Amino acid sequence: MYRRLVPVAAAAMVLSGISMTSAYAAPVSADDSMFVKAAHQGNLAEIAAGQDARKNATTACVKKVGAVLVRDHTKLDADVKALAAKLNVTLPGSPTPEQKKQLAAVRAKAGTPAYDKAWLKVQEAAHTATLALIDKELSVGRNAEVKAAARSARPVVAMHLAMVRGGVCHAGKDAGKVRAGSGGHLAAGDDSLAVAGVAGLAGGGLLAAGGVLWFVRDRRRSPERS
Repeated sequence: MYRRLVPVAAAAMVLSGISMTSAYAAPVSADDSMFVKAAHQGNLAEIAAGQDARKNATTACVKKVGAVLVRDHTKLDADVKALAAKLNVTLPGSPTPEQKKQLAAVRAKAGTPAYDKAWLKVQEAAHTATLALIDKELSVGRNAEVKAAARSARPVVAMHLAMVRGGVCHAGKDAGKVRAGSGGHLAAGDDSLAVAGVAGLAGGGLLAAGGVLWFVRDRRRSPERS
């Protein structure tokens, strides 16, 4: 009897793994797709704005913040593009017309103190809007991978907002680099989610295995009860 039930235990563990994997492979909803596209366009806009600030800003602080935006949004966008390819989401080729218009208006003030002020104001509004976009995805999104990317990018975007909040430059708010392929995690302390995910999958398998072993043991003891 015990030998016949061993394959059952193995099968249950495999099925448990399949069910856990399926839970992480939710379909891509319209909201998920919209978020991925908007995030890509936002990254392109921030990279362009950062490059422009490094060239045209009059203060070292704004130049530094511009460099941080280029650094972080380049890496964030690498993750977005990889995710879009995996989920078959077609990305736009450029920022939105409104984003282009805003950058052109700021660039018109290049080389003057008005440039720095206008640049900071636009970046505050842009990062505030991006945080709202992220929070919406976390609230209504369905695909676990897209939501994980949004959740991981949030602290980076919040850091950028802190650097331009109130239209005042705060380059010292830079908390650290973002690792490419990390889904937007800052370099420090970004392994906890991965560990938690592995622990969760392992826990599901252990629970399933434990249940099957209890069943086997109970079946072996049943003749003694009768």
